[in-house]
Amino acid sequence: MKKKILTLIIALATLSSCEKFLDKRDPTATSFDEFFNTEEDLRRVVYSSYLDVFMEPGDRRLLFYMSDGRSDNSYARIETDHHMVIANGNMTSNARLAEYYWTLYNKHVGRINTYIANIDIPYVENESIRQKYKAILEALRIWHYFRITEVWGDVPFVLVPVTLEEATPPVTPKAEILDKLFEMSNDVANRLPENEGTTNAYMFNKYSFKTLIMRYALYNGRYDLAATLAKEIMDSGKYQLHPQYASLFNYQADKTNKEFIIKFDMESHNNSATNSFEHLAPQYKTGNGQSYVVPLKSLVDSYWTLQGRPIDKCPLYSKQEYELNPKLNRDPRYAASIFGQGDLFNKEKIDIYDSKSLFYYQNLRSSRSGYWFKKFVDEADAFRTGGNMYFPLARYAEVLLTYAEAKIMLNNVDELAKSCINQIRQRAGLDMSVADVNLTVKSQQEWIDLIRNERRVEFAGEGLRYSDILRWKTAEVVLNQPALGHMRQRTDGTTDVLKIEDRKFLTHQYLWPFHESSFQVEPNLIQNPGY
Repeated sequence: MKKKILTLIIALATLSSCEKFLDKRDPTATSFDEFFNTEEDLRRVVYSSYLDVFMEPGDRRLLFYMSDGRSDNSYARIETDHHMVIANGNMTSNARLAEYYWTLYNKHVGRINTYIANIDIPYVENESIRQKYKAILEALRIWHYFRITEVWGDVPFVLVPVTLEEATPPVTPKAEILDKLFEMSNDVANRLPENEGTTNAYMFNKYSFKTLIMRYALYNGRYDLAATLAKEIMDSGKYQLHPQYASLFNYQADKTNKEFIIKFDMESHNNSATNSFEHLAPQYKTGNGQSYVVPLKSLVDSYWTLQGRPIDKCPLYSKQEYELNPKLNRDPRYAASIFGQGDLFNKEKIDIYDSKSLFYYQNLRSSRSGYWFKKFVDEADAFRTGGNMYFPLARYAEVLLTYAEAKIMLNNVDELAKSCINQIRQRAGLDMSVADVNLTVKSQQEWIDLIRNERRVEFAGEGLRYSDILRWKTAEVVLNQPALGHMRQRTDGTTDVLKIEDRKFLTHQYLWPFHESSFQVEPNLIQNPGY
């Protein structure tokens, strides 16, 4: 029985798992060599390697903006999307998500290993094309392993196709894997194209890949490397902050800005419709909004004031006044990112407490928090079956804030680090006569508090928050609080808050479990503590 299971795994990692990219020119092809022999075949395996995991617009389990539902930013309402289970602490070794993501990532590592091992088979007119695609596949494999080690820690580390005898490789410590990944990354980056392509712009170039390595250098406490890479990307002059923050996330500038670095564009999924309106927007008349993931009060309250102060440390208004009116004297990124009670949606005023309204908070397709994300929700998609939105998997703003955070963690806050934060705040529209970080002397902890909140509001709804609270080791605080929504004041002066669910986070959940079934086929795995 075990032999049959192992044979199946290997088959999935080589031949049959290639199904999604096949659309074979030769429908009679039955072996790997038969459908992997031309330059177009090579392009298609690279395309499919992006699509199946990173750039699938219809799979809510994989979409970057849906993963905010794993954090204290948001609530995701569908259990089988997996994000809810992670956020509320019900992740166990028998949870479907543990098996789903482990199998998905490792299957694609196996596929990429097979493609790289056979990279010399396809005929190409220009050898540089082969080398470009090889480097992109190697970069994607590195991305997979960064994701795998982030949530599982010590895992098998395999860079070649496996035989039956090798199908149960030993576990490699995370630190050893990371050393190898960062070493490999520099070589891969230098073999990637210098510039973004006029086609296939979603595929890695030198600087988009370095942006990814910069991210994981920061995530893994390699602050010198993160700062060095961020500075190199800045000095390249290839990217810039878009002047208008809000327009990045709708059809005003999603396709024309110079801020998106890793692009999730229409070509990356063969121009199939995007679904962000359906996933994020409220139900409206005949529209298809489903409110699958919605902001929480915790995120709303994290937007500091127009002057760059926390809402509980501002002399202009009380904390309760800010809680009751999220737009009062607030960081403009709030209104650019979130909408809710009293706002207009498609020219209709939202009343989440009117039981006759489609916006009523207890309706299935409404928001249980009373808030919705405005990012990636363009009203032009309200009555269409799908959109054509471009999404950012990494933006230039992340480069600036990574440099700043790395320098803060090194306790070496230089003028460039301060400038990076000020550039972000000024673009956002804060009152820089007060919000300029040069105006006050700060302790290292004050800098840490500032940069962490700056990241939270700048990237709200963009899928970075869960990784942040894991690496900062703050999940045990922020995910051990109830998921709350809109706060209102009653006529008698008392206040009440919408409560969605209780949440819990145990410290062993900084790592994910291996599913119980995984040990049947990979007996060398070692279950993470606490599961």
